[in-house]
Amino acid sequence: MTNTQAFETRSKALLDTKEKLGKQHSKGKLTARERLDAFFDKGTFIEVGSFVRSRCENFGMQAKRIDGDGVVTGYGEVNGRQVFAYAQDFTVLGGSLGEMHANKICHIQDMALKALKPLVGLNDSGGARIQEGIDALAGYGRIFYRNTQASGVIPQITAIMGPCAGGAVYSPALTDFIFMTKDTARMFITGPEVIRSVTGEDITEEQLGGSSAHSQKSGVVHFVCDDDLDCLERIKTLLSYLPDNYLRKAPLASTIGPGIGRIESIVPESQSKPYDMHLVIKSIADKGVFLESQESFAKNIITALCRINGESVGIIASQPLYMAGCIDIDASDKAARFVRFCDAFGIALVSLVDVPGYLPGSAQEYGGIIRHGAKLLYAYSEATVAKVTVVLRKAYGGAYIAMCSQELGADACFAWPDAEIAVMGSDGAAKIIFRNEDPQTQAVRRQEYQDEFASPFKAAEHLLIDDVIEPKSTRSCIIKALSMFRSKQRIRQDRFHGNLPL
Repeated sequence: MTNTQAFETRSKALLDTKEKLGKQHSKGKLTARERLDAFFDKGTFIEVGSFVRSRCENFGMQAKRIDGDGVVTGYGEVNGRQVFAYAQDFTVLGGSLGEMHANKICHIQDMALKALKPLVGLNDSGGARIQEGIDALAGYGRIFYRNTQASGVIPQITAIMGPCAGGAVYSPALTDFIFMTKDTARMFITGPEVIRSVTGEDITEEQLGGSSAHSQKSGVVHFVCDDDLDCLERIKTLLSYLPDNYLRKAPLASTIGPGIGRIESIVPESQSKPYDMHLVIKSIADKGVFLESQESFAKNIITALCRINGESVGIIASQPLYMAGCIDIDASDKAARFVRFCDAFGIALVSLVDVPGYLPGSAQEYGGIIRHGAKLLYAYSEATVAKVTVVLRKAYGGAYIAMCSQELGADACFAWPDAEIAVMGSDGAAKIIFRNEDPQTQAVRRQEYQDEFASPFKAAEHLLIDDVIEPKSTRSCIIKALSMFRSKQRIRQDRFHGNLPL
């Protein structure tokens, strides 16, 4: 090749690159390198594998070899803490995954696991590189294997910032948390065209795999973000609550402040009147700040990270605003996974309980509420971190057990004076026990049942709760309990692993 030809080739490549960058920006997306620049502390990112190229020669691919092969990998500091990351580059062959592209991701996964540091993946890919055939599929398999081996060892976080289809969606699903940008990201196993040809169903990409679908219906996504920059900032916030690995503690907050609001004025006296449990969380969290996960999915239960007295804590709370706080299939799955995540990384658990029971109905039974509900029982029972439970108002039946009762290993259990802890509400109990009595007698018996069995003092009398506390002392009681059990010895049974009811 002459100098003139080389110059012309290079000039064309630069023009092509400029055009591709323009298209990326026109879609409201940053490039892979722009994302990494915005994510890492300035001047700390060290790239790994920048000279890697594809080895594929099929279908003219030898003419499309580009340094880096469509993914940027490396490590650096995020708010002064070391983090590993990869960012797929949609401007290079649509960010498609081929053999060497996958090898780069696997290499950074291995490095993160050896260093015992968090791994963040910024996904923007059209899926498997079809021209590389089985080598692309094998690459996905290697990534999935490493996701699984790293699970519970280091935090794994994925951001979906563009299209993500086929095998590309399973690696995110194997990680701990998934972020998704509102208008630019998509996730699905098969796209609308395939669905239309196979089933005849007519559906758009947004309806099928947009952020609304996965944050509200499927529950696949934990956080929905306005754009790339918002997504990267929220990942940083999440990382601030997490330890580097399962052997470390999450960093303590440098400043501590009281909660916001008067907790004693939040919960209504009426057992049937709804209220917003978010207000309760604000009243016990330092400065009223918390980070809610899956806030648009299974709204009848809340999962969130916050700090209490500077310590990172996982909150699982009934939400009376939705379904009266009943536990259903989705709530069971959502809470169980969150409990297991917190337990894996040594994050203490605080359960705020106001639950009338499991959601009844044939749809729930046919959907497997028994199996799904058992996941929450299993997760709490398996968890060895410090566990503190507070019953605010209602705790009935199996749901009382499921929300981390003492019987499931809670280290400290408290109840408010007006709380009701019973097999079921007094109305339902009276109709069953005294069904042959006249209505007037039933009313008397109902009150007798409530006085005898629904009071928290009966549970305290039998040492099923540790104390009945005033609402205003809730935060201080939680702080003291967490402090007491911070050095709790965590012992596992000698076995390969249990059989979680999946």
